[in-house]
Amino acid sequence: MSEENKDLVNNPLESNHEDASHTTENEQMNLVNNEPIDVVRASDIQEEVSAVQQVSDEIVGSTEERKRVLNEAGPILTEKPRFREDGVLIQGTSAETDEPIIDEPLFHEEEAPIVTDTATEEPQPIIQHTTSDGGGGSNHNPPPISGATAGNGGGGDEPPRRAKKKKSGLMAGLTGGLVGAVVTASLITFVPPFNDLRGNPGNNGETTLKNPTQKSEISADVTTDTTTAVAKVQDAVVSIKNLQAQSNNLNFYGSRETTKSSEDDLETVGEGSGVIYKKDGDKAYIVTNNHVIDGSDAIEVTLRDGTKLEATLVGTDQWTDLAVLSVSAKEIETVAEFGDSDSIKQGEPAIAIGSPLGSNFAGSVTQGIISAKDRLVDMDINGDGVADWDMNAIQTDAAINPGNSGGALINISGQVIGINSMKISDNLVEGMGFAIPSNDVVNIINQLEANGKITRPVLGIELRDVASVSGIQQKSILNLPEDITDGVVVTRVLKDTSANKAGLEKYDTIVEINGEATPDSMTLRKVLYKAGVGKKVEIKYYRDGKLETTKVTLEAAQEDL
Repeated sequence: MSEENKDLVNNPLESNHEDASHTTENEQMNLVNNEPIDVVRASDIQEEVSAVQQVSDEIVGSTEERKRVLNEAGPILTEKPRFREDGVLIQGTSAETDEPIIDEPLFHEEEAPIVTDTATEEPQPIIQHTTSDGGGGSNHNPPPISGATAGNGGGGDEPPRRAKKKKSGLMAGLTGGLVGAVVTASLITFVPPFNDLRGNPGNNGETTLKNPTQKSEISADVTTDTTTAVAKVQDAVVSIKNLQAQSNNLNFYGSRETTKSSEDDLETVGEGSGVIYKKDGDKAYIVTNNHVIDGSDAIEVTLRDGTKLEATLVGTDQWTDLAVLSVSAKEIETVAEFGDSDSIKQGEPAIAIGSPLGSNFAGSVTQGIISAKDRLVDMDINGDGVADWDMNAIQTDAAINPGNSGGALINISGQVIGINSMKISDNLVEGMGFAIPSNDVVNIINQLEANGKITRPVLGIELRDVASVSGIQQKSILNLPEDITDGVVVTRVLKDTSANKAGLEKYDTIVEINGEATPDSMTLRKVLYKAGVGKKVEIKYYRDGKLETTKVTLEAAQEDL
């Protein structure tokens, strides 16, 4: 019996195969689970594992270079590779070709590491919805990008995607693994370059690059009319905090009591801006808006360099929304200059400086143009929802935000041409801010410095616009002619006032003062204020359907308006 047959007899497992006597010696030795395998020496496997791992750790350069390195090592390992979950080669099986196998991925698709691939997918922009929908438009999801079609090219809610390019097995795994490691690590710490890019480490162990990135020696010294204008006035623009006492005490009825507290108990309830416009002896004067400091128990001013100063309220005027503060002049070096607001032109540059959203953004600069002059903006002084006054204002599209109030609107020469006061805040409106003209400001702040308040004349009456009276009452109570559709109705005459002395009565309808029509109470106030205290004016009014005339000497208000 041959040695081969002896092996078959002595090996029951092998003798179960009907065709065992027809197999070659190598095939008989390598039948496992009915599949042929090649016997590979452990030393060969270890050598190839080391070779592949060295390639994966050190390979740098183009794809062609990587292929060359792998091809040099590849003929030794001609079997189809099998890998662990981490991608390390652990065994080869039967060879079917003498060429290295690189067409199988290192990982199954579901096991592949996540790798950022900027070549196969492009980031899509976030579309912000700007159409009007009652204020909620910006909260909607962005629409699909126009031009997208259904299918693989994108469409519906999915952006179009470029088809992924299939990478060859071993190379794809190595490239992806390296890129993934670099991308991931770069989010955490600095990743040193590979060996061929490394410089020589110094004595302190730090890596020194051969060609480090450097900044340019050429500096851009940009000086424009705008930067020059801003530099001239920016140190005169300050931040202002409105400090008020906050009480948590409840009285017997369960409502909160307002009590005076120490300075340590004061809290910031609002912030705005101001403009230093004058130094006089040991004091410096700041103009701001009345609504910035209204109701304050203390006021804190912060200069551009961060210096904080305690401010004293000199005077306020709610009708023009202006206030004057004083601080110690010791720390003040720059004061602003007022320009002539009557000479500004529509379309000329306008620059706003202030503290939008408070002192954290102090000194912010925005630029626009003069959108319009002499805008009349309705103001509700007493908060009843009815306009009591219309303010003459400069309209600008320079961004004015909460906290800009009281700041400077300057021209290209760096002169203050307005004090920023308000803006139209509406989802349908952009770029409509308003500033009090500098000529009006100068007139008011001079009076506030001298008297602490603005003394205005009054008639001593309570008013109502004819337009708010029903047509039936206009005929039955006021007895107005049919062609009189506007004017100001006297609803009450106060005792010992100018109106009382001039003989005005309840339900008289004033239609003219000193030759100027008075279609509403707002216009009537402006005519009176322009005339001034102590002036004698002629008033025309209707009483019982007849036009009457009287002369009134204007007197000062008994209390602040």
